[in-house]
Amino acid sequence: MSEIQTFKFDKTNFEKIRKYKHGKNWPAVYILGSKKEIYIGETTSVFTRSRQHYENPDRAKLDQIHVISDDEFNKSATLDTESWLIQYFSAEGTYKLQNGNGGLKNHEYFDREKYRAKFEVTWEKLKEIGLVKQDLVQLRNSDLFKYSPYKALTEDQLMVVKDLSEKIERGARQSYLVSGKPGTGKTVLATYLIKHLKERKETMGLEVALVVPMTALRKTLRKVFSKISGLNPSMVIGPADVVKKKYDLLIVDEAHRLKRRVNIANYGSFDATNMGLGLGAEGTELDWILASSAQQIFFYDKNQSVRPSDIGHDRFATLNAIPYDLVSQLRVEGGDEYIRFIEDLFELKKVPYKVSKYDFKMYDDIHGMVTDIRQRDKEVQLARVVAGYAWSWSTKKGGDGHDIEIDGLKLVWNSSNTDWVNSPNAINEVGCIHTVQGYDLNYAGVIIGPELSYDETRGRLTVDADKYKDINGKRSITGPEELERYVINIYKTLLTRGIKGTYVYIVDEKLREHFRQLMQADH
Repeated sequence: MSEIQTFKFDKTNFEKIRKYKHGKNWPAVYILGSKKEIYIGETTSVFTRSRQHYENPDRAKLDQIHVISDDEFNKSATLDTESWLIQYFSAEGTYKLQNGNGGLKNHEYFDREKYRAKFEVTWEKLKEIGLVKQDLVQLRNSDLFKYSPYKALTEDQLMVVKDLSEKIERGARQSYLVSGKPGTGKTVLATYLIKHLKERKETMGLEVALVVPMTALRKTLRKVFSKISGLNPSMVIGPADVVKKKYDLLIVDEAHRLKRRVNIANYGSFDATNMGLGLGAEGTELDWILASSAQQIFFYDKNQSVRPSDIGHDRFATLNAIPYDLVSQLRVEGGDEYIRFIEDLFELKKVPYKVSKYDFKMYDDIHGMVTDIRQRDKEVQLARVVAGYAWSWSTKKGGDGHDIEIDGLKLVWNSSNTDWVNSPNAINEVGCIHTVQGYDLNYAGVIIGPELSYDETRGRLTVDADKYKDINGKRSITGPEELERYVINIYKTLLTRGIKGTYVYIVDEKLREHFRQLMQADH
């Protein structure tokens, strides 16, 4: 069983640490702390490491060391425990962490689940001695945990960080395109990378910013940056902000949501920015970023482009950018298997559902799906109902009416555009693509609206433009195929928001039945 032993952190107590049963020649994790700051580490000799830390002025001002040890600890277990502690302490936000974020690696090893269970017990012990206050469930659901730059990275993420760091250090003008499907950790890697670069002596002097096109996600990430040592909310900017000064490096999250001059609300300021940069009317937010920085990193998924105003894949293809691919699935517990299932389903392939460790259900009754989502929210929180934009937003103008009615069930669209996922009444509302893209949910209840149906005669999906109510989303659509691509992309995105599960109700009966047949088919 894991135990926590606390010592005063000064020279007179090093001998006590040496005599402690796990103080020397045994894998252990330790927390050096004061009232405001902590440092978390792991070692095979707490005694030796303590003396080394005492020579560091930043560590020497800390006054206690809490040694976490276990008769069953090994090197992999202590590395994992160290990583978990850093992530959760960072998410709680009580202390300033002296740790950097380099080298935290996510890897499997024998009996890992046992050590996860031990960590749960250790966290409760840390609560008992007053080092932490919140439950792990609360922290896992927090934005500060989900977008923390203190994440343990996968092998492919670490390789991308290492290679990008080396290339950025050289300073040559260059674009980089990091592609990844939903849940491959693009936003996490973007926040990780900016902290990593600001900590390395070779790159800490660079003028760097994180560009986030989506307003709600931008506000969330500013809140995260305000809690992280070495970062500042001013480092998170919108595409229009990039022209205010010159940058050495701009890191662009959700780059597929950068806009061109089509179906936008602010043509005047858009044109003024283009004029100021000497660009013509065809200038885009991508052009602004290229003009304002020497180097750019674009985190990108062409299949999450959901509006005609989004810059097309063909434009990114002209950048001559150095490409990287993220492949490890981090969000959805069903992993790559579930992502492939969703993609195959929308390509109308026969795909019997065999995804393990993931709660996927298709409903014939909308009442049942909404009830189940609300129950999941009571159990694990962050369960939300979301839908395609197939109903007008009547309640936006005020009043006590409803926006959506299906089989007698009356629902309303999201009352908040900013951080709707975490808003107080979200469980009683329906989120659209613009409120959930970039966010994680524990469970997503997805309503596929009547605009998407199945054409039995042609054996293909079809979109009814009259039933698609996002006016800005279809104003400049060049044809039915383009609209179909946008609508399908929206549903693919909605269906990959849920970490633990996804529940689906399809309004169109023919589509519902055809999807069910595809899922039940034998290869």
